[in-house]
Amino acid sequence: MKLSSLCVYCGSSTGKEPAFMEAGDRFGHIMAQSKVKLVYGGGGIGVMGAVARAVLAGGGQVTGIIPKFLTEVEVEFKEVTELIVTESMHARKQLMFERSQGFVALPGGIGTVEETIEMLTWAQLGRHSYPIVIANINGFWDPLIELLDHIIKAGFARSDIRRIYSVVDRVEDIIPRVEASL
Repeated sequence: MKLSSLCVYCGSSTGKEPAFMEAGDRFGHIMAQSKVKLVYGGGGIGVMGAVARAVLAGGGQVTGIIPKFLTEVEVEFKEVTELIVTESMHARKQLMFERSQGFVALPGGIGTVEETIEMLTWAQLGRHSYPIVIANINGFWDPLIELLDHIIKAGFARSDIRRIYSVVDRVEDIIPRVEASL
């Protein structure tokens, strides 16, 4: 199967390390060059905005999905190829899921963590088998990876949950990792 779309979870803030914004920008350019459509939260600021702008600058396609109440907080990015405004976060996340062939976690906040964990949970429960890639830029996701290992060691998950996600340190490795899992 040819990869055509990826859902990218990431922050609506820039974070404190320039490497996070640089990773968003670089990955957006890689997506455009690879002709992979971006499906994301619809914001125009932070890492989220950097990814979307880079995809568009490279001639790629972007679908932004944002709940109505976030259109001002996350500053909806109206220049996207397709902007969908939903009534709720649940509707947003369901549409992001339905329009994607895989999921990528770039650095972000609690919302990014929650969305990534939800996809991990759905995969563990057999609701999907799409690739999930955690982009561990400058070790950002080390605490989450340690927590997942702790959950396994404590007996609350089997070690085979590690098969439902992969970790990369460079954005250049994301698409090859996703494609290898399709």
